Amino acid sequence: MTETTDRPASRLPVPPRVARFLVLTAVFVCAACGLVYELALVAIGSYLLGDTITQASVVLSVMVFAMGVGSLLSKRFQGNPALSFAVVEGLLSLVGGLSVLLLYGAFAWFSAYQPALVVLAFVIGALIGVEIPLLMTLIQRIRRQDASDAVADLFAADYVGGLIGGLAFPFVLLPLLGLPKGSVMVGALNAVVGVAVVLWLFRAQLGRRAYAGLTAGLVVVLGVLGLAFAYADQFEIDARQALYRDPIVYAERSEYQEIVLTRSVDGEDVRMFLNGSLQFSTLDEYRYHESLIHPVMDGPREDVLVLGGGDGLALREILAYDDVSSVTLVDLDPAVVELASTDPVIREVNEDSFEDPRVEVVHTDAFRWLQENGREFDAVVADLPDGDDVGTSKLYSVEFYALVAEAMAEDGRLVVQAGSPFFAPEAFWSVNHTLEEAGLASTPYNVDVPSFGNWGFYLATEEAAPTPTLPGDAPPLRFLDEDLLAASLVFPMDRRDPGVEESTLMHPRVIDYQRGAWRGY
Repeated sequence: MTETTDRPASRLPVPPRVARFLVLTAVFVCAACGLVYELALVAIGSYLLGDTITQASVVLSVMVFAMGVGSLLSKRFQGNPALSFAVVEGLLSLVGGLSVLLLYGAFAWFSAYQPALVVLAFVIGALIGVEIPLLMTLIQRIRRQDASDAVADLFAADYVGGLIGGLAFPFVLLPLLGLPKGSVMVGALNAVVGVAVVLWLFRAQLGRRAYAGLTAGLVVVLGVLGLAFAYADQFEIDARQALYRDPIVYAERSEYQEIVLTRSVDGEDVRMFLNGSLQFSTLDEYRYHESLIHPVMDGPREDVLVLGGGDGLALREILAYDDVSSVTLVDLDPAVVELASTDPVIREVNEDSFEDPRVEVVHTDAFRWLQENGREFDAVVADLPDGDDVGTSKLYSVEFYALVAEAMAEDGRLVVQAGSPFFAPEAFWSVNHTLEEAGLASTPYNVDVPSFGNWGFYLATEEAAPTPTLPGDAPPLRFLDEDLLAASLVFPMDRRDPGVEESTLMHPRVIDYQRGAWRGY
């Protein structure tokens, strides 16, 4: 039977039932905040490094381990649980609220992201681990219960709070405040609820000095978080600039990625970066786009499909052929296309390709679009982001290329940008085997693009492997000719096929340019 005798020593300012409800409410809010901290650490890792699985695994494993350590440490603080809980919540709100800014700074200025991530995940996890046993003690001091009933009530509030925090993170915090400010605001909420509940509800159990210290501590924590909120945008600008060689002239965090434009001091070199990865440089982008587009245009080309290519530069090369009647461009992020359609410099470089009436733009996931597509195309251009995480690696999978093959006309051709044979040879050659597994015969070729380095492509059909050639009616080109195409078929001995496997949805092959490695899952 559950015992519900009130403890006179508690001296609560409200009836025990109300006090217990307030503590469980604090559990609910603190759990929601804790899960937001966890998700924020995963999100900032995916933004900066792109490898969501690795970042999530590190954060979750370190935090769960640290929660166990914190639970053991909580034994030392049971003598004064109210004061201990308030101190823990103050520290947790400060560390959790500032975690995103601290990680961004560690990444931008000190190249110490991974150590900082492990430390922050451990500290946050340990503090969360300490708070649960302390809350259990506080609930029992309000009204004595059977342990099983108290645990059930506590964890019910904790789990529901986790649900609300998990849903609020992507649907409320990120859209309204963004990652840095959203984390800071959650930290402030954590501090107010965690510390203020103790200051009011358990004030009779605090000495005068403890009460004054907690009050001052709460003011300091909220003051620090307030300053962080006020200067978060400037901090992000300064940290972002530290990552790029040239001054940033445009930056936006879209729904899908961070978009940055830089311009050299002399104004000659404008570069676009998506999540920190270079997309083009105006000094030499023509080398990449001529190599990507013109070999695939040697044949029927009335209807062309472009997957990716939201900067409009591939479109520019395609639209140079007058017999192209329609081009369908499928790009996930409307913000990239909007920038390429409005920025004066990019519009000049892409020759206002999005204004051409032959162009239809569709904003959706390329994989999903191909699943629903019922049309066939003479030429397909896969100008997609590198497969540097599991989310983008699906665009280099057997399943994806099988869908592309279904969208190709009987004599249709496909060209794929396949990354660098120099920096990631295993990933480059994996595309070859993946295309073969999807029923496409392909020919690899590579060119030098100074801003990228050595870069590789595949030209593929459903028949015999094609030889890349230029159309007889190709427009005047600045880089590509038949001699260069013939040379592009040659790969150095140390950059030839090492015999890697194909990539599939269940076993994706992921490029890791930062470590010069290639991983399979």
